[in-house]
Amino acid sequence: PELSEEPPAEMVKMTKSKTFQAYLPNCHRTYSCIHCRAHLANHDELISKASGFFRDLMNYFLTKMASFQGSQGRAYLFNSVVNVGCGPAEERVLLTGLHAVADIYCENCKTTLGWKYEHAFESSQKYKEGKFIIELAHMIKDNGWE
Repeated sequence: PELSEEPPAEMVKMTKSKTFQAYLPNCHRTYSCIHCRAHLANHDELISKASGFFRDLMNYFLTKMASFQGSQGRAYLFNSVVNVGCGPAEERVLLTGLHAVADIYCENCKTTLGWKYEHAFESSQKYKEGKFIIELAHMIKDNGWE
């Protein structure tokens, strides 16, 4: 018989690579997945936690004009997140207009957490591009919230 460089298909064992999980520093207040406790975001990445005049302006805007709502209730907008995967972008009409968004999910337990704003079609919504919405129903506060 002729020798083959590749093993027969029935001998190839498919393995799933282990998902790397990022851990945020214990000295910071963090948000974690309520289902598996994987870290999701540092409290400092919450959009309304900017500094100075911009913080005051953004806090006013967020509380008066753009209370973030997910399919399961209130949600927070973050600059960055960890341990989160992203699905394909699609156009959706949300409360604030047409956006291209991609569902995001916990890399550890695969629960859908919210979405990422890929593109905002209205100029007043451009600040959301590249930001992440996580529904409060899927988050728990960890580290230093006493």
